[in-house]
Amino acid sequence: MSFLVWSLAWKNVWRGRGRSLLTAGAVAAVVAMMLVMYGFSGAVLNGVFQNLTRTTGHLVVRVRNADEIREFDLSLIRDAASVKKRVREALPAADVEAVLEVPALLAGEKRSRGVVLLGLEPEGHLMREFAEKYLSAGRVPAAGGYEAALGKALARALSASVGGTVYAFAPGTEGLGAAAFSVSGLLDLPESTMEARTAVLDLADAQELAAPDAATRIVVFLPGVRTLSAAERLQGYREALERALPDEYEVQTWREAEPALAAVLDMTRPMVTIYAVLFFVLAGLLVVNTVYLSLVERIREFGVIIALGADRWRVMRLVVLESLLLVASGAALGGIIGGLALWRLARGFSLPGTLAQQYAEFGLPAVMYASITPGQVLLVFAFAALTAIASALWPAWLAGRLEPVEAMRHVA
Repeated sequence: MSFLVWSLAWKNVWRGRGRSLLTAGAVAAVVAMMLVMYGFSGAVLNGVFQNLTRTTGHLVVRVRNADEIREFDLSLIRDAASVKKRVREALPAADVEAVLEVPALLAGEKRSRGVVLLGLEPEGHLMREFAEKYLSAGRVPAAGGYEAALGKALARALSASVGGTVYAFAPGTEGLGAAAFSVSGLLDLPESTMEARTAVLDLADAQELAAPDAATRIVVFLPGVRTLSAAERLQGYREALERALPDEYEVQTWREAEPALAAVLDMTRPMVTIYAVLFFVLAGLLVVNTVYLSLVERIREFGVIIALGADRWRVMRLVVLESLLLVASGAALGGIIGGLALWRLARGFSLPGTLAQQYAEFGLPAVMYASITPGQVLLVFAFAALTAIASALWPAWLAGRLEPVEAMRHVA
């Protein structure tokens, strides 16, 4: 199209400036809001993913079909050190740790509770995670010291405190079956149910209590996998690990280890897209109204243009172009506003008030960082362009059907 046509389209848009500014502002608000919403959803997804993989790992090695096994001894990786060595050889850059989970009865002086005793390597990533993120009093268990760090809710239930003693009973296991542990610390865990039934031990102590030299899972932490999109590369690592291990073991990704939470995360992005469609439909109605009213005010002009020889397709293209200019100006403003908001949120933000603590139950970290992909940015502006075209179709069709004589007689 020639510069003259663009100039004419802009002049027509600016003629009803109040209406046009309102419509462009609505488009700007929708574009900015959707960019921020995508950035916020990225922050939530990545935050939950990071919190989840801090304790489950990116890959998990277990006895095959361990979820279906009810007997504790059949779910054990017997020679945990040998399996860890194989994993390290297959993935030399990975951080590999053995974990032993022992169902047990933990008793204080007067009360007892069914718990999971979590045996962790004293110098490993998981023990450091508990020390840095969740320790609220005392310290994490020392190696070989027969110490336990209890969830705060569990400690309250047992009337136990730092420096006190609790007694673990694991009947039917292959170790001592019973032992006394000194309470070394208290853990403020993000999930209340986990806090009420978790006790962290040194791995060697847990093995001596229930399963010498064994583990229930080998956890693998891969470098550089900090976002949900980066996690899509895990399949190659998984296949390499499966080739290195005997058939009696299976390798799970974090998705298979936590399928319920993975399903919730997978639902988030489609839901944001649905919201985007709804918001752009509402913005599109405003655009239709603006373009249609502009058409009604200029019916005589269109009649003259057609009478002078302009074909109907050119008239229709002019109406579509006006809609595109209107939406493009609003989208550009919205992109600037949304981009500035994303830049601020990408530096870190927290939910207001007590929401951060409440949503920690669902795995959200206290501080999140906005994240948006180029594809999501393109999707927002593609929705804006589609809104402009779709909103102009009906007014353009009306303009194309105008009869010159009747149009020139029209009185607004």
